[in-house]
Amino acid sequence: MSAPLPAALLLTGVLAQFADKLALDTISLAATQAGASPRLVGLLVAAQSAAWLLISLPAGVFADRIAPRALIRLGGALMLAGSGIGAVLLGLGQIGFGLALSTFLAAAGPVVIALSIFVLLPRMVAVADLPRANGRLELGRALLSFASPLIAGWAVARGAGSLGLGICAAVGVAILLTAGRLPGDAPPPQPRLPLHRAVAEGAAFVARHPYLRPIALCAIAWNLAFFAFLALFAPYAARVLLLEPAMIGLASSIAGVGSILAALLGPTLIARLPTGALLVFGPAVSLLGVGALALAPPALGVAALAFAFLVLGFGPILWFITQTSLRQAVTPPILLGRVSATLTTAMYGMRPLGALAGGFAGEWFGLQAAMWLPVGLFVLSTLAILASAMPRLKTMPEGEVALTRG
Repeated sequence: MSAPLPAALLLTGVLAQFADKLALDTISLAATQAGASPRLVGLLVAAQSAAWLLISLPAGVFADRIAPRALIRLGGALMLAGSGIGAVLLGLGQIGFGLALSTFLAAAGPVVIALSIFVLLPRMVAVADLPRANGRLELGRALLSFASPLIAGWAVARGAGSLGLGICAAVGVAILLTAGRLPGDAPPPQPRLPLHRAVAEGAAFVARHPYLRPIALCAIAWNLAFFAFLALFAPYAARVLLLEPAMIGLASSIAGVGSILAALLGPTLIARLPTGALLVFGPAVSLLGVGALALAPPALGVAALAFAFLVLGFGPILWFITQTSLRQAVTPPILLGRVSATLTTAMYGMRPLGALAGGFAGEWFGLQAAMWLPVGLFVLSTLAILASAMPRLKTMPEGEVALTRG
């Protein structure tokens, strides 16, 4: 193999996530600019997030049964159709149920593609190269995450919000073309269980596995914490730390810097440091950043907020690269799609709950007291790793796919 990550796979994964983010930024901005109510904007955002929640489990089953290249083509077609319809609706000024439905359809594409790449990557890359390959994927996503809001904001400001969705549709075409350069072989034969039993088999494997179970528990608690924090940080920064909106935006943008650093340094750190230590570091440094923000006086507000977002960008991305590579290394090939789908559903299912919990806590108990809710949840996410066998894990495991199969 000439490179740790084939260019076609890298391009497919990065473009799909870029289009997913660009669609979200474009629709929320365009709907707001058109005078949509907060409830309607929330509905549009929820429609996009719902694809990750509702499509992941069945898509994971099919990722274990069907050639990933075929599913990636399906994902590209969904992106093309959903984004194309959405672009037409935005161009006509139609902000409503039809746009929400097209948003859901378009977002289903990146869901299918992400699960397919998770299944395909271990077939194309040696276990030792998985951290570097996953790091390159995350680096591409982090870099393009800067471009997405800029493109959406530029287009909407000029009354051309449909341009953003047009770009997403073009990305769908590019993925359809690029998919032809990926391997077309199907997964190994396996018993064709009913859909619900196939889903349950993947979830049971995660629940029994000594490494995957703590990863799942940590991810659930971390997503609850992070989205509670996202619901609180802007009003907390404005009303408690007394920061101006421009300073809040500048400080929060530091998360992108942390994400890029993690993607650049992650493969080297994973190769040199104990795997278990890195999996503790991600949630622990999140706890440190948000805890420091909760304790910071207004005089240190900008620095504390910037530090919180820097570590929230760096630590969790490093954790994500590490745990993704670990999952790919220890999961049997016939379960890769369902294991990934189980964790994806768990994580995305927690996000709206965390945001609601943060918002209600801020309203009921006040912002200063409510900021300790994400701190406590970050404590739980850290304990989920510390209380497991994970801290003793020195290197990325190989040959452990038979674990807990009995």
